[in-house]
Amino acid sequence: MERKNINRGFKQLRVWNDAIDLYVLSCGILMNFPFELKKTAGNCIDSVHSISRNIAEGYCRRGIKEYLNFLNIALPSSDEFHSSLVSFFKAQQITLTDFEKLDELHFKTENELI
Repeated sequence: MERKNINRGFKQLRVWNDAIDLYVLSCGILMNFPFELKKTAGNCIDSVHSISRNIAEGYCRRGIKEYLNFLNIALPSSDEFHSSLVSFFKAQQITLTDFEKLDELHFKTENELI
């Protein structure tokens, strides 16, 4: 059942939906990391999850200035996630195929934030 109110309007935003999709895709790929790298993968998952959470929190604030501030907070989380992806790829911890899938959706989401 879909519950609607003013504070849940962020669910209609394309950028929020793409950020959620990026989180889901990331979890699917990074949850398979070996035990030794679980903390590193967890930090990356936290950074990508932070994107959608900041969009939602900003949307529920009282003014546009606060909303924009939270979007500005989401952007560095996006960059942190991208930095992790590049590191994982260069260390051969993720495949080129996985990197490309994640990078493509990340690029789209990041540009929507900008």
